[in-house]
Amino acid sequence: MQSSELQRVSNWLIDGAWSTVEPVAMIADFCERLVAAGLPLWRFGIFIRTLHPEIFGRNFIWRQGGEVEIGTVEFDVLDSPAFAQSPLRIVFEQGLEVRGRVDDPASQRFPIINDMRAEGVTDYIAVPLPFLDGSDNATSWMTRQPGGFSDGNIAAIRSIIAPLARVSEIISLRRTAEMLLDTYVGNRAGARILGGQIRRGHNDTMQAAIWLSDLRGFTALSDRLPAETVVEILNHYFDCQVTAIRGHGGEVLKFMGDGLLAVFPIDEYVGDAAHVCARVLEAARESRASVEALAFPVGDAVERFRFGVALHVGNILYGNIGGGNRLDFTCIGPAVNLAARLEKITGRLGRTVVASEGFANVCRHDWHQLGEFPIAGFSKAQRVYGLAEETPALVD
Repeated sequence: MQSSELQRVSNWLIDGAWSTVEPVAMIADFCERLVAAGLPLWRFGIFIRTLHPEIFGRNFIWRQGGEVEIGTVEFDVLDSPAFAQSPLRIVFEQGLEVRGRVDDPASQRFPIINDMRAEGVTDYIAVPLPFLDGSDNATSWMTRQPGGFSDGNIAAIRSIIAPLARVSEIISLRRTAEMLLDTYVGNRAGARILGGQIRRGHNDTMQAAIWLSDLRGFTALSDRLPAETVVEILNHYFDCQVTAIRGHGGEVLKFMGDGLLAVFPIDEYVGDAAHVCARVLEAARESRASVEALAFPVGDAVERFRFGVALHVGNILYGNIGGGNRLDFTCIGPAVNLAARLEKITGRLGRTVVASEGFANVCRHDWHQLGEFPIAGFSKAQRVYGLAEETPALVD
């Protein structure tokens, strides 16, 4: 391949791959530019580690004539036989190049060589993609060219690695920031923070359905079980709610011990409060079923759990609150305070789900009026509703 054409590809990367925005488009454009420059590339893969509690990394695979395929790899892949026999393991663990020609008997130690032969591939090379933080990510390059990659082809691949690593690291850092913010503050809050809403006092008013829940008997549970066991129980318990909340359009804002605060923005559904509240109620029912089914073995016993959730709808102030340079992206307002007070009533009434009058009026359902209750900090008693389908449990 011509050095001038290769330099154009390198300059394009150094300039930030300016013709593309999304990683998939960038990878496709990159590979097509290399092919046009004379590199006999049939398939290309890039494998990037991620800073995520569940995902080890992401991979992007390009083939001539096809669309870029995206995959995620969980941490258990590191213990799998497939990874143990993969050339990429050597790249990740030792930072070394690994080459595998189909006609080389020494390459048969890698099962991927047989897969390559079925595709008509003649040569394969895995090359480290070093980031500035010292981590080694990986690329893989395959060709169908008779005789495999030439020495000039291999030199071209090596020469393009440094600029590819720099633009890949920039994209990866942006995605890492997005994932960390999504993990720790929620996806909507994360998008706002990345968009520049980072100063104290940056707040918006929005209408939302509010979810506030906690685990029954948590204090006693914490007193009689080891802290490590309590944490594990909490993780399973929160899984029962978070999946349902996010699946129905909500955002978890905060975990407070055994408590959980979530909001379901109404403005994003073009003001359709009834639709949003119906989804909130469905999430509450799914969470109730999941918590009821949760059984956690502790020694010879099996722990079972109950929780309560209060549902309300109203205007909230959503944004940055805090002191000095330590801020929290959360929501406040009388509507949140009322939801917190109603959540305490769930325990007194032996109910799993209770709703404010405002929520019950918006979410038309077979509600059962539970009475009016004085609420601390509110001048008027509040009417509270429960699901007619629920049978009150014995109050502890």
